[in-house]
Amino acid sequence: MAPHVLVADDDAWILRMVATVLEKRGYSVETATDGEDALQRALIRTPDLLITDVMMPKMDGWSLVRQLRAHAEFALLPVIFLTALSSEDDRIRGFRLGADDYVTKPFRFEELDLRVAKTLRRTQAAVQETREHLGGSGLRGDLSQVGLSSLLILIEMERKTGLLQLRAPNGPSAQILVRDGKVVHARLDDVEEPVDAECLYYLLTWGAGEFEFVMCLVEGADRVNVSTTHLLMEAARIMDESRDPQIAQTIATIPVLVDPSDEVI
Repeated sequence: MAPHVLVADDDAWILRMVATVLEKRGYSVETATDGEDALQRALIRTPDLLITDVMMPKMDGWSLVRQLRAHAEFALLPVIFLTALSSEDDRIRGFRLGADDYVTKPFRFEELDLRVAKTLRRTQAAVQETREHLGGSGLRGDLSQVGLSSLLILIEMERKTGLLQLRAPNGPSAQILVRDGKVVHARLDDVEEPVDAECLYYLLTWGAGEFEFVMCLVEGADRVNVSTTHLLMEAARIMDESRDPQIAQTIATIPVLVDPSDEVI
Protein backbone atom coordinates (compact mmCIF):
# COMPACT_ATOMS: atom_id res chain seq x y z
CA MET A 1 0.00 0.00 0.00
CA ALA A 2 1.29 3.46 -0.89
CA PRO A 3 2.34 5.71 2.03
CA HIS A 4 -0.38 8.16 3.03
CA VAL A 5 0.83 11.76 3.33
CA LEU A 6 -1.16 14.54 5.01
CA VAL A 7 -0.23 18.06 3.84
CA ALA A 8 -1.41 21.13 5.78
CA ASP A 9 -0.98 24.67 4.39
CA ASP A 10 -3.25 27.70 4.02
CA ASP A 11 -1.70 28.50 0.61
CA ALA A 12 -3.91 26.80 -1.99
CA TRP A 13 -1.20 26.91 -4.67
CA ILE A 14 1.37 25.18 -2.46
CA LEU A 15 -1.18 22.54 -1.46
CA ARG A 16 -1.99 21.83 -5.08
CA MET A 17 1.65 21.68 -6.19
CA VAL A 18 2.83 19.52 -3.28
CA ALA A 19 -0.09 17.13 -3.77
CA THR A 20 0.60 16.91 -7.51
CA VAL A 21 4.30 16.17 -7.04
CA LEU A 22 3.71 13.50 -4.39
CA GLU A 23 0.81 11.85 -6.22
CA LYS A 24 3.03 11.50 -9.30
CA ARG A 25 5.48 9.58 -7.08
CA GLY A 26 2.72 7.17 -6.09
CA TYR A 27 1.86 8.53 -2.63
CA SER A 28 -1.67 8.78 -1.32
CA VAL A 29 -2.13 12.49 -0.49
CA GLU A 30 -4.70 14.27 1.67
CA THR A 31 -4.71 18.06 2.11
CA ALA A 32 -5.87 20.41 4.86
CA THR A 33 -6.15 24.19 4.81
CA ASP A 34 -5.41 24.84 8.49
CA GLY A 35 -4.22 23.09 11.65
CA GLU A 36 -7.67 22.21 12.97
CA ASP A 37 -8.63 20.68 9.63
CA ALA A 38 -5.39 18.67 9.59
CA LEU A 39 -5.90 17.42 13.15
CA GLN A 40 -9.40 16.15 12.40
CA ARG A 41 -8.25 14.47 9.20
CA ALA A 42 -5.34 12.77 10.99
CA LEU A 43 -7.64 11.46 13.70
CA ILE A 44 -9.93 9.95 11.07
CA ARG A 45 -7.15 8.46 8.95
CA THR A 46 -3.66 8.10 10.43
CA PRO A 47 -1.04 9.40 7.97
CA ASP A 48 2.39 7.86 7.42
CA LEU A 49 3.88 11.36 7.15
CA LEU A 50 2.76 14.88 8.00
CA ILE A 51 3.97 17.88 5.99
CA THR A 52 2.78 21.08 7.65
CA ASP A 53 3.18 24.81 7.33
CA VAL A 54 3.84 26.68 10.57
CA MET A 55 1.83 29.89 10.17
CA MET A 56 -1.79 28.85 9.58
CA PRO A 57 -5.21 30.12 10.74
CA LYS A 58 -7.19 28.46 13.56
CA MET A 59 -4.24 26.31 14.67
CA ASP A 60 -0.59 26.81 13.72
CA GLY A 61 1.85 24.04 12.86
CA TRP A 62 3.50 24.04 16.29
CA SER A 63 0.15 23.48 18.00
CA LEU A 64 -0.90 20.88 15.45
CA VAL A 65 2.16 18.72 16.15
CA ARG A 66 1.77 19.15 19.93
CA GLN A 67 -1.88 18.05 19.68
CA LEU A 68 -0.95 15.01 17.60
CA ARG A 69 1.89 14.01 19.94
CA ALA A 70 -0.67 13.88 22.77
CA HIS A 71 -2.02 10.70 21.13
CA ALA A 72 0.15 7.60 21.48
CA GLU A 73 -0.57 6.51 17.91
CA PHE A 74 1.09 9.69 16.60
CA ALA A 75 4.15 9.62 18.86
CA LEU A 76 6.32 8.20 16.05
CA LEU A 77 4.64 10.05 13.17
CA PRO A 78 7.37 11.61 10.98
CA VAL A 79 6.88 15.35 10.48
CA ILE A 80 8.31 17.78 7.93
CA PHE A 81 7.79 21.47 8.67
CA LEU A 82 7.26 23.58 5.55
CA THR A 83 7.60 27.25 6.41
CA ALA A 84 8.84 30.73 5.57
CA LEU A 85 10.35 31.00 9.07
CA SER A 86 14.08 30.44 8.75
CA SER A 87 15.78 31.51 11.97
CA GLU A 88 17.84 29.05 13.99
CA ASP A 89 15.39 29.44 16.90
CA ASP A 90 12.54 28.36 14.64
CA ARG A 91 14.50 25.35 13.41
CA ILE A 92 15.38 24.31 16.97
CA ARG A 93 11.74 24.73 17.97
CA GLY A 94 10.68 22.42 15.15
CA PHE A 95 13.23 19.73 15.92
CA ARG A 96 12.39 19.83 19.62
CA LEU A 97 8.77 19.14 18.75
CA GLY A 98 9.96 15.98 17.04
CA ALA A 99 10.23 17.19 13.44
CA ASP A 100 12.22 14.96 11.11
CA ASP A 101 13.02 17.74 8.64
CA TYR A 102 12.53 21.45 8.12
CA VAL A 103 12.09 22.87 4.60
CA THR A 104 12.27 26.64 4.21
CA LYS A 105 10.09 28.48 1.68
CA PRO A 106 10.68 29.09 -1.15
CA PHE A 107 11.82 25.61 -2.05
CA ARG A 108 12.16 23.36 -5.07
CA PHE A 109 9.48 20.70 -5.29
CA GLU A 110 12.11 18.20 -6.44
CA GLU A 111 13.96 18.81 -3.17
CA LEU A 112 10.79 18.23 -1.13
CA ASP A 113 10.20 15.01 -3.05
CA LEU A 114 13.68 13.75 -2.07
CA ARG A 115 13.24 14.76 1.56
CA VAL A 116 9.87 12.99 1.78
CA ALA A 117 11.33 9.78 0.37
CA LYS A 118 14.34 9.90 2.68
CA THR A 119 12.27 10.71 5.78
CA LEU A 120 9.92 7.79 5.14
CA ARG A 121 12.79 5.38 4.48
CA ARG A 122 14.73 6.51 7.54
CA THR A 123 11.70 6.37 9.85
CA GLN A 124 10.52 2.96 8.68
CA ALA A 125 14.02 1.48 8.87
CA ALA A 126 14.74 2.95 12.31
CA VAL A 127 11.44 1.79 13.81
CA GLN A 128 11.77 -1.69 12.33
CA GLU A 129 15.37 -2.09 13.43
CA THR A 130 14.58 -0.87 16.93
CA ARG A 131 11.61 -3.23 17.23
CA GLU A 132 13.77 -6.16 16.15
CA HIS A 133 16.50 -5.30 18.64
CA LEU A 134 14.01 -4.81 21.45
CA GLY A 135 12.88 -8.37 20.87
CA GLY A 136 16.20 -9.52 22.33
CA SER A 137 17.92 -8.81 25.61
CA GLY A 138 19.60 -5.55 24.63
CA LEU A 139 19.91 -2.72 22.16
CA ARG A 140 22.48 -0.09 21.30
CA GLY A 141 22.64 2.62 18.68
CA ASP A 142 22.97 6.29 17.73
CA LEU A 143 20.55 8.98 18.92
CA SER A 144 20.94 10.79 15.61
CA GLN A 145 19.35 7.76 13.92
CA VAL A 146 16.77 6.81 16.56
CA GLY A 147 15.70 9.78 18.65
CA LEU A 148 15.16 9.37 22.38
CA SER A 149 11.44 10.13 22.10
CA SER A 150 10.95 7.35 19.53
CA LEU A 151 13.06 4.98 21.60
CA LEU A 152 11.01 5.64 24.75
CA ILE A 153 7.73 5.16 22.88
CA LEU A 154 8.88 1.82 21.47
CA ILE A 155 10.10 0.67 24.88
CA GLU A 156 6.70 1.60 26.30
CA MET A 157 4.84 -0.21 23.50
CA GLU A 158 6.95 -3.34 24.05
CA ARG A 159 6.55 -3.00 27.85
CA LYS A 160 10.26 -3.54 28.42
CA THR A 161 11.99 -3.45 31.80
CA GLY A 162 15.62 -2.46 32.16
CA LEU A 163 18.28 0.25 32.02
CA LEU A 164 18.66 2.75 29.18
CA GLN A 165 22.10 4.38 29.20
CA LEU A 166 22.89 7.51 27.18
CA ARG A 167 26.23 9.15 26.43
CA ALA A 168 26.65 12.50 24.67
CA PRO A 169 29.59 13.07 22.32
CA ASN A 170 32.45 14.32 24.53
CA GLY A 171 29.87 15.19 27.16
CA PRO A 172 27.72 13.89 30.01
CA SER A 173 26.15 10.45 30.36
CA ALA A 174 22.82 9.48 31.88
CA GLN A 175 20.74 6.53 33.04
CA ILE A 176 17.02 5.94 32.59
CA LEU A 177 15.25 3.12 34.44
CA VAL A 178 12.09 1.71 32.86
CA ARG A 179 9.67 -0.85 34.26
CA ASP A 180 6.97 -2.43 32.09
CA GLY A 181 7.77 0.21 29.48
CA LYS A 182 7.33 3.16 31.83
CA VAL A 183 10.10 5.53 32.94
CA VAL A 184 10.46 5.34 36.73
CA HIS A 185 13.76 7.17 37.32
CA ALA A 186 16.28 9.22 35.35
CA ARG A 187 19.53 10.91 36.31
CA LEU A 188 22.78 12.25 34.94
CA ASP A 189 25.98 10.49 35.95
CA ASP A 190 28.19 12.48 38.34
CA VAL A 191 25.63 15.32 38.58
CA GLU A 192 22.98 15.57 41.30
CA GLU A 193 20.46 17.59 39.28
CA PRO A 194 18.30 17.51 37.24
CA VAL A 195 16.68 14.18 38.10
CA ASP A 196 13.62 12.18 37.03
CA ALA A 197 11.13 14.15 34.88
CA GLU A 198 13.33 17.27 34.71
CA CYS A 199 16.26 15.08 33.66
CA LEU A 200 14.13 13.55 30.89
CA TYR A 201 13.21 17.02 29.61
CA TYR A 202 16.90 17.82 29.30
CA LEU A 203 17.85 14.50 27.72
CA LEU A 204 15.19 14.98 25.06
CA THR A 205 17.17 17.98 23.79
CA TRP A 206 20.06 15.70 22.84
CA GLY A 207 20.28 15.42 19.07
CA ALA A 208 23.37 13.20 19.08
CA GLY A 209 25.01 10.56 21.23
CA GLU A 210 25.00 6.84 21.91
CA PHE A 211 22.41 4.75 23.70
CA GLU A 212 22.33 1.22 25.08
CA PHE A 213 19.36 -0.59 26.57
CA VAL A 214 19.92 -3.63 28.79
CA MET A 215 17.05 -5.70 30.14
CA CYS A 216 17.34 -6.21 33.90
CA LEU A 217 15.28 -6.21 37.09
CA VAL A 218 14.21 -2.71 38.13
CA GLU A 219 13.15 -2.27 41.75
CA GLY A 220 12.25 0.79 43.79
CA ALA A 221 9.52 3.40 43.70
CA ASP A 222 8.23 5.10 40.57
CA ARG A 223 9.69 8.60 40.90
CA VAL A 224 8.16 9.95 37.69
CA ASN A 225 4.51 8.84 37.99
CA VAL A 226 3.38 9.91 34.51
CA SER A 227 3.13 8.17 31.15
CA THR A 228 5.78 8.42 28.44
CA THR A 229 3.36 10.34 26.24
CA HIS A 230 2.82 12.87 29.02
CA LEU A 231 6.57 13.26 29.49
CA LEU A 232 7.12 13.90 25.79
CA MET A 233 4.28 16.41 25.58
CA GLU A 234 5.43 18.26 28.69
CA ALA A 235 8.99 18.37 27.35
CA ALA A 236 7.76 19.85 24.08
CA ARG A 237 5.69 22.44 25.92
CA ILE A 238 8.56 23.51 28.16
CA MET A 239 11.07 23.73 25.32
CA ASP A 240 8.60 25.50 23.07
CA GLU A 241 7.15 28.01 25.51
CA SER A 242 9.71 28.10 28.37
CA ARG A 243 6.92 28.65 30.88
CA ASP A 244 8.67 26.82 33.69
CA PRO A 245 11.55 29.09 34.79
CA GLN A 246 13.25 26.45 36.95
CA ILE A 247 13.39 23.82 34.21
CA ALA A 248 14.20 26.38 31.53
CA GLN A 249 17.09 27.63 33.64
CA THR A 250 18.31 24.08 34.24
CA ILE A 251 18.26 23.29 30.52
CA ALA A 252 19.95 26.59 29.69
CA THR A 253 22.90 25.83 31.99
CA ILE A 254 23.70 22.50 30.31
CA PRO A 255 24.99 22.31 26.70
CA VAL A 256 22.15 21.54 24.30
CA LEU A 257 23.26 18.99 21.73
CA VAL A 258 20.74 19.70 18.97
CA ASP A 259 22.59 21.01 15.93
CA PRO A 260 20.18 23.24 13.99
CA SER A 261 22.66 23.61 11.13
CA ASP A 262 22.42 19.94 10.13
CA GLU A 263 20.72 19.54 6.76
CA VAL A 264 18.78 16.38 5.95
CA ILE A 265 18.38 15.89 2.26
